[in-house]
Amino acid sequence: MIEELIRCMKSALKDLDGWHKTLIHIFHHNDTDGLTSGAILTQTFERMGYSIKRYSLEKPYPMVLKKIFAQEGEILIFADFAGRIAPLISKLNMGRNLVLILDHHTALEATDPRVYNLDPDLFGLKGDLDISASVTCYNFAKVLDRRNVDLAYLAALGAVGDKFFLNGRLVGENRRTVFEAIEQGQMKIEEKAGGEDYLFKTSQGDVYGLPFSEYIETLGGVGYYQNGPETGIDVCLKGFSAASNKLYSELMVLKEERFYREIEGLKSEGLQHSANIQWFHVQNRLSPMGVKMIGVLCESLKNMDFICSDKYIAGFQLIPNEIPGFGPIELNEVKISMRVSDFLAEQIRNGSGIGINDFLPEATTRLGGFSDACHRLTAASTVAIGREEGLIDEMEKILKS
Repeated sequence: MIEELIRCMKSALKDLDGWHKTLIHIFHHNDTDGLTSGAILTQTFERMGYSIKRYSLEKPYPMVLKKIFAQEGEILIFADFAGRIAPLISKLNMGRNLVLILDHHTALEATDPRVYNLDPDLFGLKGDLDISASVTCYNFAKVLDRRNVDLAYLAALGAVGDKFFLNGRLVGENRRTVFEAIEQGQMKIEEKAGGEDYLFKTSQGDVYGLPFSEYIETLGGVGYYQNGPETGIDVCLKGFSAASNKLYSELMVLKEERFYREIEGLKSEGLQHSANIQWFHVQNRLSPMGVKMIGVLCESLKNMDFICSDKYIAGFQLIPNEIPGFGPIELNEVKISMRVSDFLAEQIRNGSGIGINDFLPEATTRLGGFSDACHRLTAASTVAIGREEGLIDEMEKILKS
């Protein structure tokens, strides 16, 4: 498991040592796990004297990947996504760049020897329980240089942000990382009914992990088109600031207004239903927030009393034809995000229910769409605009079979 992953990380680093470049391109997700991953990698490589170019992506869309892999001779690192699309990345790369994938979602093996898929899923670790992307990046950073052990608190924050708790507690490699942060005086644990609270030491005093992760995720998700991800990484590396607090407050007002409107509409009008799935479409009404927010909205809804606890929840949101850092890109796609209630999550974990990653990626592929970052309890993919109901139908066919 983790020992084999560490061995493969060491092999990748030998290749990195022979790649005579001083610039590293880092592509990372824009949620708390992705932003802490980006922060860990930035700090790690800057300590070694590398220059960094950093890009926050909501998903590694194929059109974006084509632009990325137009380069040659570069060092490219993908964090908190791309594990499942290692074969596609291999096909695009064809040995021309050194590529490292530090993800924790369901993964496939790379086919290009210059593409190192260091996703723990390939080594027997569960990305929706045992290890976050941030903890994967942290382990990579420690292999590179033991002094990076001081980044444990960032890795733990990413794990808290993904909320994959068992009986209210982090487990596996996530938990081990928390105790490393505690040993350094960066964190502490408080027992509570139903689990634990994780407290982080900051310039503003002790901050509970869940509101801290919400702060970072709000910057990265709600503020995706307002330079929020960069502000989030600044908070991770430098601490809170008056500017970050101001942006967070403004973004929270925006989020609460948009979410309130959508939830009230769903309460009065209801969701659409098929045999196993309940779904809704926000079109572009969450704008100017990023499309990460359709998943956050589904997360907010999943245990509400008007939601069917025994059905999967799916939300659709139109994707803007613009990616920060890449300019206009004609995507013409819609994103689907899926979540499950606590009731259905328990069934999936005990083996009596079907994980979302067992049917959403396949259904998406049948319609020519794109899927990458999928877990059992949370997942997302994209399809062409107009194929939303077709995607629901394909998922139902798979579930029926």
